[in-house]
Order: sequence, then structure tokens, then C-alpha cells
Amino acid sequence: MNPELDRKLRYLRLSGMATALPARNQEAIHHHLAYPEFLELLVQDELATRRDRLFARRLKQAGIVESKYLENYDWSFNPQVPRGLIIDLATARFVREHGGVLLLGPPGTGKSHIATALTVAAIQAGHTALYRSAFDLAQDMAEAEATGTRKELIDHLCKVDLLVLEDLGMKRLPPTAAEDLLEIFVRRYEKGAIILTTNRPLEDWGQVLGDNAAAGAILDRFLHHAEVIRLQGRSYRMHNRRELRTKQADEALTGQTK
Repeated sequence: MNPELDRKLRYLRLSGMATALPARNQEAIHHHLAYPEFLELLVQDELATRRDRLFARRLKQAGIVESKYLENYDWSFNPQVPRGLIIDLATARFVREHGGVLLLGPPGTGKSHIATALTVAAIQAGHTALYRSAFDLAQDMAEAEATGTRKELIDHLCKVDLLVLEDLGMKRLPPTAAEDLLEIFVRRYEKGAIILTTNRPLEDWGQVLGDNAAAGAILDRFLHHAEVIRLQGRSYRMHNRRELRTKQADEALTGQTK
């Protein structure tokens, strides 16, 4: 292709067009495409490139290191998981409606996979998100308090369309955690969506946060527009570990018999 045309397209920040141009040119020649049809295909390529870049950028901004999808979720492992409800949540309707999702259950039952998949689906739908563990968020708040940037952090936490807090109750939280979480939940109430995962029952939240009144106020607002999904059954991690050990044992036995 013409190097000068490629340079001009990239100068105009049309790298999607520049990359697709050689293949689209051959397609246009082979199928005798009219100029408007050829141009429409190039515009589609540019839009697809920009959409993919925006998706990757928002994944990074959300703090998602490894994307997970419901297509990869093993629904048969714990059949009691409410598949229909979770698939409906993946439409991101609850994000648009400023609702919430509480994933409650013991470790290994798929809470993180579902939470991440719902977050990825929300980003694909055009929303912004932030994914943090409850303990890391508490540390973020403590650092912001020490550096005088607490207001900026709170504003950021309340600005994203979807805030995901993982593993509430897994680690001991600092004394200020209840007050910080209450402010976040109050300010996001009916203004932004929240996903929360925990292995602790609701009646333990006062103990987890060290403040019964704050825990009650948080639950009152959060549960008003939240879907509560209780996950039970076997642990995926233990299941995968047993499968790995069985595979290693079989390989070792096969090696001995050769």
C-alpha cells in the first residue's frame, strides 16, 4: 500500500483504518465494491479498533488483571447457582438502575468469578468500574487520610458506574473502616451500582466492621436495591487441586510403566 497514505491515516489517529486498509482494498477489488461500501467497511474497522482499546483501557482502570466470563463458568459444578438471575445481571441492567449485587457464600464457590464476569460485562456495555478487595480499599482510605487526599479518593469511588468490593470479612479491617464504608454506601445510594462479595452472614457484619450501627445503615441502603445471591456447595479450588493431583499421579504411574 501507499506509505504516504498510511502515514496520513495514522497522523489523523485512524490506525484501525490504516491496519485494515490492505485487506479491505483486496476485498473491494475482488467483490467490486462501490466506494461508499469500501469506506463503510473501513469506518467499521476504525470503530472496532477504538472500541477494543476503550475496553482494554477501562479494564486496566478497573483493576482487573484477568478477565473472566460467564461462558467459562461451570454451572454444573454447583447446580443450585441461580443461572438465570446471573445471566440477567450480566446485561448490566442493574448498573444502569444503580442497583447492587451481594454474592454471599463460603470460599471457593465462585463468588470472585461471577463478580469479575459481571464487571467485565458492565465494561463491555460501556460502563466504568473499579474492582477492589475490602481490605485494599481500607488501606487506600488510610493512605488518603494520611496524605490529605481522602476527598479525591471518595469522589473517585463515587464517580465510577460500578464499584466492586471483594472479600468483606476475610481480613480484620482498621477501626475507621465502618465510617469509610458508610460514607461510600451513602453517597452511592441510588446513584451508583455496587457488587459486594463476602463469606460472612449478614448478622456478622456488625462484628466484621466493629460498628453495629454503621453496619445496619450500610445494609439498609445496600439491600434496598440489591440482588442477594447465596452460593453454596463444593469448592472449585479444592476440586481443581484434586484433579491436578490425580493427573500428576496418573502421569507418574504412566512414566513408571514405560
